[in-house]
Parts: sequence; C-alpha cells; structure tokens
Amino acid sequence: MIEIADLSASYGKLQALKGVSLAVGAGELVFVVGPNGAGKSTLLKCIAGVLKPRAGSITFAGENIVGSQPERLCRNGLALVPEGRHIFGTLSVEENLMLAAMHRKDRESVREDIEKATQLFPILRKRFKGAAGYLSGGEQQQLAIARAILLKPRLMMIDEPSLGLAPLVVDQVYEALYELKKAGLTLLVVEQSTARVLDLADRIAVLRNGKIVLNQSRDEFGDGIALENAYFGYHGDHAMLVTS
Repeated sequence: MIEIADLSASYGKLQALKGVSLAVGAGELVFVVGPNGAGKSTLLKCIAGVLKPRAGSITFAGENIVGSQPERLCRNGLALVPEGRHIFGTLSVEENLMLAAMHRKDRESVREDIEKATQLFPILRKRFKGAAGYLSGGEQQQLAIARAILLKPRLMMIDEPSLGLAPLVVDQVYEALYELKKAGLTLLVVEQSTARVLDLADRIAVLRNGKIVLNQSRDEFGDGIALENAYFGYHGDHAMLVTS
C-alpha cells in the first residue's frame, strides 16, 4: 500500500527524520511508537504532503507522492487524523461529517457512511445536532476519526489517538480501530505510549531520534522486552537496536 525509503526531513537546521524506511501492506495496522520528539508526527506530515522531505521517496499505491498536494492525496485515498483533532467547534457533529464528505460524488452513499460511523461511535449519534466544540476530548477524537472515515480512505493515518484521554475512552478508540481493521482498512497509527499496541498491531516500528531502531511483527516482539528496550534506548541482552 505504502512504501517509505530513506526519508529525511528537517525544520530549518533541525533534522527530524534521518533516513527512515517503512512499509505498510494493504489491510495492515502498523504502529509507529517512540518518545516525544522522535519524529513521529513529522513522518505523518511528510506522507500527507504537509511537509516536503529533504530526501527519500514515498510510494503510495505504486505512485511516488513526494511533492503532491495534501488535497490531491486526500482525494486519492490518503487520510490523516492529526494530533489535536482540529474539528470545527462552531459546527454541529453532523456538519463536521458532511463537510468531510464534500468532495464525494456518491452522495447517496454519504448518509449510509455517516450511519456506519455513528454506529462505530454511538456518542456522536447522541450529540449529532450539537456543536462539536462542546464535545469532550475523547468525543472530539472519535469525531476526528469518523470524519476521516467519511473520506473513504484506502490508508488512514492517526497521530496520537490516545493523547490526553482517560483510559476508558482510549479503550473505546482502540475498539474502533480494531473494527476498522476488521473491515479491511489499512491503518498507520503513531503513538507515544506502547501500552496497548501489542494487542492490536500487525507490526510495530520504534522511532527514536529520527531513526527506525526496531521494526517487527507483533509475534516477533514476544514478551515485549525488546520493544521496551528499543523505545527507551536500552542496550542489553534483549535489546535489538539498529545503531546505524
């Protein structure tokens, strides 16, 4: 579905990504985890066309998309749920969802997809006519994901879906991710916490200091010690770090 090769990106003189390579296959749920400042959000911004990388390639569905405009990528099936949600607070939940589907020509299917999205997130049905700005943080996160669903993406990227949420709400969000995966959607999810990723991921990549230091399938992680070592940069018998 998407292949990233030797990707480098900077903010001025600060290099945020240093030769990152990563692939996500169709139907996979891949997590990129790492501490704050590791370059995770920068990676998603490069894929989504928000930030132009300095070097490397990004191939989506067989096409090199480096330099493509975000609007074009969105129309071609690549959706980003950014950190901070960025919902329209003065608009209702319904209006937020309808706005996400503005570009779609299959108008007869939009209402069906809204119904599916609100089945996935029942609280949105209860708040359907209310202003989105009055939603709690967890409810706004659910709305942000539901909006992305209305784009009918082939690949959905989500930046820190559990950030600042209560554990019960995180459970609800992760249950929704599981249902989306079961429905065949390809997902690339960035997280700072590793608490739940082993239960859900097909593969997990650990990003530290702008580099992928570990990239394995869920089964290869076993008891999770290698994941912890890579995340925190420990060196020892269980550490499986790429030091290049």
